[in-house]
Amino acid sequence: MRFGMGYASWTGGPGHGGRGGRHGGGPRGRVLGGDELKLVLLALIAEAPRHGYDLIRAVEARTGGAYAPSPGVVYPTLTLLTDMGLIEEQASEGTRKLFAVTEAGTTQLAQDAEQVGDLFARLTALGEHRARTDAGPIHRARANLRAALHHRLAGPEVDTDTLHAIAAILDEAAQKVERL
Repeated sequence: MRFGMGYASWTGGPGHGGRGGRHGGGPRGRVLGGDELKLVLLALIAEAPRHGYDLIRAVEARTGGAYAPSPGVVYPTLTLLTDMGLIEEQASEGTRKLFAVTEAGTTQLAQDAEQVGDLFARLTALGEHRARTDAGPIHRARANLRAALHHRLAGPEVDTDTLHAIAAILDEAAQKVERL
């Protein structure tokens, strides 16, 4: 490989979907934007007072485990919702902060009820999609292929014929997958 080739794929450079790439947040982009996460957390808190960890688990449960927002996103969002007067901290036992919705938060949810419904439908659909398309076996097979390629191509006995044979096998596999 020439120097610089593949640079974008490991740095998040142009055309790469990873962090810093044009799609943001990961190969498929963000599940929830900042304003969307605010509404989801506010709606969950309106159902019952909750602490941050409980909110993370509630979102994860709604997506069937397909997505769980990170604490680094949830806790600043809770601070923002508190600063906006939409939630408030309640007295609770233990060290975890328990949050409850305020009257202003209830009003905000009423104004955004349709969007909240759409967001929860999207989270549910994400979970349903994951249940239908568990890609675990695919990830395992890709990892096996990658390891085999790395092992085979790292050896000193690799020649042009071997490279062409490997390429033919990969092309054949790709064609078979396309025909499924």
